[in-house]
Amino acid sequence: MGKLKGKVAVVTGVSRLQGIGTAICKELAKNGCDVFFTYWTEYDQKMPWGINSAEPAMIHEELAQFGVQVASTEVDLSLPGAPALLLDNVSQQIGYPDILINNATYSTNNDFSTLTAEELDKHYWVNIRATTILSSEFARNFQKKSGGRIVNLTSGQFKGPMPGELAYATTKGAIDALTITLSAELAHLGITVNAVNPGPTDTGWVTEEIRNELQPRFPFGRFGEPSDVAKTVNFLVSEEAEWITGQIIHSEGGFKR
Repeated sequence: MGKLKGKVAVVTGVSRLQGIGTAICKELAKNGCDVFFTYWTEYDQKMPWGINSAEPAMIHEELAQFGVQVASTEVDLSLPGAPALLLDNVSQQIGYPDILINNATYSTNNDFSTLTAEELDKHYWVNIRATTILSSEFARNFQKKSGGRIVNLTSGQFKGPMPGELAYATTKGAIDALTITLSAELAHLGITVNAVNPGPTDTGWVTEEIRNELQPRFPFGRFGEPSDVAKTVNFLVSEEAEWITGQIIHSEGGFKR
């Protein structure tokens, strides 16, 4: 307990109680880390799972119970100036961050026959442009000599094809390349950069049909839970992981593709 006390983390894409972002925030807060999270309800309202408008406030209240500083903001990360404004907001409210978790994502179903330039752009703006610019802004303004951490959420695009998710697979796959190159650029600043692929994770989207199809492909006989990836992220931002950088961690319970 308290291994991250005195640290400040930014976690993007935290809007639902069942989400991976919320689980990451809870794991960090449980270990003493102050947390600033972002959400964008307009996106979640368009998705099949929907969102209760009160959920971000509920997440904030739950995190505060760990006795850490908590702040949040609603932000559209696809806007060009959003990353810099976000980091300014974090600095003013709880201090400049030591940790950046790029969890926000944009995902809709499409393939070669339905993909449009507009839809591809929407994926690019959030999944790769926002992640790249936010990471760069974070590093450019990082003043400490060590202890900086960037963790990107990816989805194992290079472990196999994802038919029907062409824009998502294309843009999320670019995060692996970003992680490897950025880790080499930022090492001298005392910042590690890694990515985590949690595999299929039950955040509320898993139907009975999907469960019956995918669950037998997990050797442990169960779906991944948000807490599984949260524990992996918590390790990567800890002091114990200071020698791990440029890695794509496939924390997916041995899922067979």
